[in-house]
Amino acid sequence: MKMKGNPGLGLTIPKRIRVAGMTFYLRNEMLRFCDTMFTERRTAYQNFASLANQLPAVYVPNDGTMNQSSFLMPGIPMSDGILPMIKQELGEVDGRPALITDLKAGDRTHHVKLRLYTAIQTLENGVLPRVRFSMREVSWWDMTEAGGHLALVDDEFADDMKGWALVRVSDDRCSPQTIVTRCTLYQQYTTEEALEKAADSYGGLTDYLL
Repeated sequence: MKMKGNPGLGLTIPKRIRVAGMTFYLRNEMLRFCDTMFTERRTAYQNFASLANQLPAVYVPNDGTMNQSSFLMPGIPMSDGILPMIKQELGEVDGRPALITDLKAGDRTHHVKLRLYTAIQTLENGVLPRVRFSMREVSWWDMTEAGGHLALVDDEFADDMKGWALVRVSDDRCSPQTIVTRCTLYQQYTTEEALEKAADSYGGLTDYLL
């Protein structure tokens, strides 16, 4: 890729980015505060980045503020390991918002713990999108049995500025899980218009091929 030496990230964005997209991940940021587990590559950072590469590309302008943004979207990886994945979706149980899983009552065991990771989308100073993460342990007995499956039932699961991932943990092993969310804020930064605006802020698109 052709590079230009400017005070920002210094990129002349090629037209091929329309297909491939480009995302920069900063090491040692928000996820380090919530004890995530990525065990399937040499480093947790490499493991996270390889999985996050499958997320939709977002296009933000190089205006000195937005290039520090982060977005809540479905599919953000929160763990990677060898334990069976928990299928989960947002829905309702008895008319109340819920995180519904494919876990069953027979899966309850003291050998396996459950961690609930929560992501919160905020707009700092009303304009800068940022995502912050937290984690808390969930008891198997905090879950409600509904339709043969276990669910976490709480009004918070209706919040469209939050996302969740329930992770199965046993010693140093975990299940591979990603965020489920109702949040759609990121979508306005995935459009053709957003691409053109971001490209203009870096000096425009070029015909240079990767």
